[in-house]
Amino acid sequence: MKIGFKISKEQKKFYRALFALVIPITIQNFISSAVNSADVLMLGYVGQSELAAVSLANQFQFLLWGFFFGVTSGVTILASQYWGKRDTNSIQAVMGIAIKISVVVTAILSTCAILFPSQLMTIYTDDEVLRQIGASYLRIIGISYLLLSFSQVYLCAIRSMERVKLSTTISSIALGLNVALNAVFIFGLLGMPKLGVIGVGIATLIARVVEVSLCIADAAKAKIFKIDFKLMFGHHKLLFKDFVKYATPALANDFLWTLAFSTYSIIMGHMNADVVAASSVASTVRGLCSIACFAMAGGASVLLGIKIGEGKMEEAKEYATRSCHATLGLGVLTGLIILAVRPIVFMSFTLSEQAYDYLDIMLIISSYYVIGQAMNTLLIAGIFRAGGDSRFGLICDTITMWVVAVPLGFLSAFVLKLPPMVVYFILCLDEFWKIPVVYKHYRSFKWLKNITRELE
Repeated sequence: MKIGFKISKEQKKFYRALFALVIPITIQNFISSAVNSADVLMLGYVGQSELAAVSLANQFQFLLWGFFFGVTSGVTILASQYWGKRDTNSIQAVMGIAIKISVVVTAILSTCAILFPSQLMTIYTDDEVLRQIGASYLRIIGISYLLLSFSQVYLCAIRSMERVKLSTTISSIALGLNVALNAVFIFGLLGMPKLGVIGVGIATLIARVVEVSLCIADAAKAKIFKIDFKLMFGHHKLLFKDFVKYATPALANDFLWTLAFSTYSIIMGHMNADVVAASSVASTVRGLCSIACFAMAGGASVLLGIKIGEGKMEEAKEYATRSCHATLGLGVLTGLIILAVRPIVFMSFTLSEQAYDYLDIMLIISSYYVIGQAMNTLLIAGIFRAGGDSRFGLICDTITMWVVAVPLGFLSAFVLKLPPMVVYFILCLDEFWKIPVVYKHYRSFKWLKNITRELE
């Protein structure tokens, strides 16, 4: 007797379309993360203090990624549905709105990082050595923040128009250049002096300049539409209102989510240097291993948005269900990968014996944490937002993280003074508390709406 299941032609078509987006997005997200992770990984060869300091300094860019994830979520929500209608004028207008908002925010953070790096580092650590090392890196890397305001919006827009291969190529070039220059400046290759942390900052800045230059060069080619600056940066009252309506909750959600994770780092950072070093490595490994899970949310969001923009609601529901099945399997696989790479991770870093013990436990916890994170990210940041529902995620994450997780973290660490790994375990319960509520909202289908309109 033959046991198994048959995949229909429609299912095969969906999975081909999904993974045609997910694979390039995974590569691009891996590359984008690796531009910063390369700093941490390569500094592992310099010393534990340098590794920990740069990891803490990058918490500000982690916050900035949260901001960009929110802004680009707004771009994806609108651009993917308008791409379903093939309305490129509205997509240009959405890009312009997102760029203007991004420039304002990044200019503020960039200025603070350049002028007050030492004061900013004090937020994350009271260790003078880590503070001074991190400040020297932050002063340089802060310049690159402003460049991201254009590149991230542009890359998101072309992904929403199914030009994922190009965005991946641009990010690949930036990563290759960043890693190569890291090696040059860290180890003093090609006659260059050994600049250590400062060299890593310079390498990342150069990579960001090249990334923006490639985006500008592609825009000038006008493959899908010719850039119209009057249209892009003009006044679009109704579209701006839509962007604010759908992007603001997503932006607030992602910023508060990212800020909560940054607060977790503050809690761990005020314990001891071994915890900081172990947590830095664990976060890097978990982030790199789970990139495909986040890409699944991005790919599903684009496909669902296009179907909704075309007015095919029943097909959108089917796409959502299939995305959930694929993401669950991917989450389990990711957890197994984290367990499998533990020996490699231990060999790749020079840490104290206590830090190694902490790291071992953190990776085990991370192996099951990513499953809950994968499903919640798909539903909240992918499926719900594709249908124009960005408010639910804001409410859910705010309650889960800021009413429950963060207060429990501070209580367990500084009042009850529990062991570091108990604190880490408590902080990593946040994703599992919200699964029942998130699933119930998914089954209601209240998130499924066509939000496009004619450009005024």
